[in-house]
Amino acid sequence: MNTDELMKLDNQLCFAFYTCSREIMKLYRPLLAEFGLTYTQYITLLALWERDGVTVKELGAMLYLDSGTLTPLLKKLEQMNLVTRTRDKADERSVIIELTHEGKALKDKACTVPMRLFAGTGAGIEDILAMHQQINEFMHKIGGGSSTQPEQAE
Repeated sequence: MNTDELMKLDNQLCFAFYTCSREIMKLYRPLLAEFGLTYTQYITLLALWERDGVTVKELGAMLYLDSGTLTPLLKKLEQMNLVTRTRDKADERSVIIELTHEGKALKDKACTVPMRLFAGTGAGIEDILAMHQQINEFMHKIGGGSSTQPEQAE
């Protein structure tokens, strides 16, 4: 590939991820609006549904978010009565995030979101799962990445 081709916007890996991410967020928006959630609130709840009772620091690591982003987000989720924030008795510097009864119950309502999102892409579940695996493998190669893998649909 010559320099001119290499420097085209459409040939930039970062731009492909950026535009794809924006389009996926557009697909999520109406699905999450039904629950009064933003995408960032949704992924926070996903992390807590997987592992409740974590510190802000642990949650930040799971979500790749810093405390400056998490604190207002968690305050909003607390105002929505979906989580509680309490100081760790063993270490007053740590704040423990736990789901409320309403936060736990929301999981049963929101469980349709992933499959509805998949349907909205027009791609098959096998294609989506393969792409997810490739993205995770790529993230590990560049030094980041999640250890989570989507569960196979039955």
